[in-house]
Amino acid sequence: MKYLAFATVVMALAGANPGQAGAETISSSYTSTAPKACRMIGKPSEEDGSTTRVCPGKSGLVVLINEGDLREVVSVGRNREAAAREPAAQAWFGPFSSTGDTVEWRAASGKPFAIIQRWQIADNSEQDKRGGPVSRAMLAVTRLPPGDVCHVAYVDVAANPDANALARQAADDFARDFKCGTDTVKTIGQSGRTTSLVRR
Repeated sequence: MKYLAFATVVMALAGANPGQAGAETISSSYTSTAPKACRMIGKPSEEDGSTTRVCPGKSGLVVLINEGDLREVVSVGRNREAAAREPAAQAWFGPFSSTGDTVEWRAASGKPFAIIQRWQIADNSEQDKRGGPVSRAMLAVTRLPPGDVCHVAYVDVAANPDANALARQAADDFARDFKCGTDTVKTIGQSGRTTSLVRR
């Protein structure tokens, strides 16, 4: 009888939090988009010097980076052609822009659902020591298949000391249910100069 009573209590406690046993494990892993880690597609354009490269990602995905007119776009897909058809492949920023060489992949139980990248956005309102526009850092969260690939959230690095943690939380909370073309890209944490530049 004591054993049955104990078993009943254990089952009741387990039933009080049914999601805990099936809780997913979310983790980060990293890949590189440095030119030496990627495959260049063709030669730079003679007209404007634009380039395209394809970089290995996680779980059979690739990262496509197109650069033209001193602006980059980044997309993800099963191959170059699939990545080029995604909304992210058309997500240009108005100011000059470029990305860092590291891609952070957020995955649930080993399946990637979002990437986080550091972008440098040119601010023409202020010049650096060389006379060019100052670069300001921003983290962009991009959702992954299944479903469309598009930007989900932006985090201004200078305005948020915990920018990396905020970007990961945004990826975990919003990326999988985000509807590209319908939902509005979110500014996470404090808005700053960088997020105001890309919102114009």
